[in-house]
Amino acid sequence: MKVGILGGGQLARMIALAGYPLGLQFVVLDPDEHAGAGGLSEHLHGAYDDPDLLAQLAEKADVVTYEFENVPAHVAEFLSSHTTVYPPANALAVAQDRLVEKNFFNDLGIGTAPYAAVDNLHDLQDAMPNIGFPAILKSRRMGYDGKGQMVLKSTDDLAAAWQAMQGAPSIVEGFVSFQREVSIIAARRPSGDIVFYPLSENQHSGGILRLATACTNDAEQAMAEDYVRRLLEKLDYVGVIALELFDVDGQLLANEFAPRVHNSGHWTIEGSETSQFENHLRAILDLPLGSTQTRGFAAMINFIGGLPQTQELLNLSHVHCHLYDKAPRKGRKVAHATLRTDDAEVFTQTLAKVSALAQRVDQS
Repeated sequence: MKVGILGGGQLARMIALAGYPLGLQFVVLDPDEHAGAGGLSEHLHGAYDDPDLLAQLAEKADVVTYEFENVPAHVAEFLSSHTTVYPPANALAVAQDRLVEKNFFNDLGIGTAPYAAVDNLHDLQDAMPNIGFPAILKSRRMGYDGKGQMVLKSTDDLAAAWQAMQGAPSIVEGFVSFQREVSIIAARRPSGDIVFYPLSENQHSGGILRLATACTNDAEQAMAEDYVRRLLEKLDYVGVIALELFDVDGQLLANEFAPRVHNSGHWTIEGSETSQFENHLRAILDLPLGSTQTRGFAAMINFIGGLPQTQELLNLSHVHCHLYDKAPRKGRKVAHATLRTDDAEVFTQTLAKVSALAQRVDQS
C-alpha cells in the first residue's frame, strides 16, 4: 500500500515514520529538492499544481493526504477525481479562508471571537466600534505562525495596518481575554468511528507554538469533543483534525482548525498509546483506530531557529529528540523534543531544563 502526501516537510516525515511499521510506502510531492520527507519516500520534485506530477502522484498512490492546509484546494479536487483523497477537499477549502471558517463555526453553534470581513480601509474603520480594541487584522488566506497578521491597538493603527495587508481580503478579530489556549485532536474513519486525544494546553510566543502539554481528565474535554465532533460529521471528514480553542472562564471559543496532523499533537508520538500520525494513517486507510490513552505526563517543546547539541537533550532522562533535518533559520521550526514520564515531579523538573535549552537557541 502506497500513501501519497502533498508536502514533504517534517509532518510528512513523521507520517512516514509512523507508517513504516505498518508496512506502508510513501510518495511525496514537494517543490523543495531537500524536502525533509524525501529520504523516507519517493520524491516528486516540483510545483503542487504541476499537472504531470499530479498525474504521477494519482497513479502511484492508493490514497493521497496532505501535510499543510495551504495546498491549493483545486489540486485536491483534481486528485479526488483520480484517486482517494483524505481529508476531503471541502475541509481544505473551509480551512483556507478565515472568514468562511468563522462563519462555519458559528453555523455549527460554536462560539468565536467577534469578527468582521475587511475588503478596504473603510470596512476596517466601520467594524472597529463593534469589534473594539485591541484587535488583530488577518489576511483571509495563507499565513501561519503569526504571518499575515497586524495587531491593532487604537484607531491610529488602522491605516498603516491596512496598507501592510496590500489590499488582500482580510478579517478583523477582537482579542479574547482567555485563561489559556488549548487544542483538541481527533481522528475519524470513513465508517464514522471517531477517537479523541486529551486536550493540549498550548503556549505561543510571536505567533509560534512553543509548548504543548497533555491535559488528562480536563474539565473542558467533553465540550471540546462535542465541538470537534460537529466539524467532523458536518464535513464528512476522514483523517486527523486539530481544533484550536480559547478557554474563557470555562467556555471554549473556536480560533481555527487544521485539516491535518498538528504541531500541538507531537507529544502523542511517545506520550500516547497511538500517535496522531499513526491514527491519521489508520483513518485514511479505513483501519481500526488506535487507543488515544495518554501514557503518564507528556509534553512537546519546539526548537525555533536553532538547536541545542543533541547530546545535551539526550543527557536528560525521559526526553525524546526529533530533528527535522532543516537548516537553522530565524523563525523556523527545526526540531522538537517530547517528554514522557510517570513521575509528576520529574516531569516538571525536566520540562524546565528543556525549556531553558529551547530559550537559549531561540531565533524567532
